[in-house]
Amino acid sequence: MLFVAFAGARLKHPDLFAAGQATLDLNSGAINTVLLISASACAARALHSVQQRSPQVAARWLLAALLFGLGFLGVKSVEYLHKWQEGIDVANNTFAMLYVGITGFHFLHAAVGCLFFALLWAPTRRGAYSPENCHTLETVTVFWHMVDLLWMVLFPLIYVLR
Repeated sequence: MLFVAFAGARLKHPDLFAAGQATLDLNSGAINTVLLISASACAARALHSVQQRSPQVAARWLLAALLFGLGFLGVKSVEYLHKWQEGIDVANNTFAMLYVGITGFHFLHAAVGCLFFALLWAPTRRGAYSPENCHTLETVTVFWHMVDLLWMVLFPLIYVLR
């Protein structure tokens, strides 16, 4: 629904959206893309390591996924801070409202994914998961991949396409 609102508002206010997009830091968006993809790769390696009965290796991959995820949250937080320092007006600017709303929704999901990674780290390290019992880790990995996939739509839509 938010994508439809974004597309509709962009069609209705092309100048406002062009001006808003011009204020975004494309480098931060690109760095965040790399961080999210890296976290996804690490989560997949963690799951694979559990399936190979290597809990210590899995825990290291899961920690790496968490650190990349936290990196995303850090870069995005700095980006939000700069927007607020510049005086972003979410109450009176449709682009700003949708930018903060859509990326904020994604940010919350990424934070939840990081929380899941953190909560699963110790049990993974202890060997609580096995090839026969890795549904929780698999579910969290798929959740993270969906967070990643959402960003793969958001990044070009909000940062790149004009």
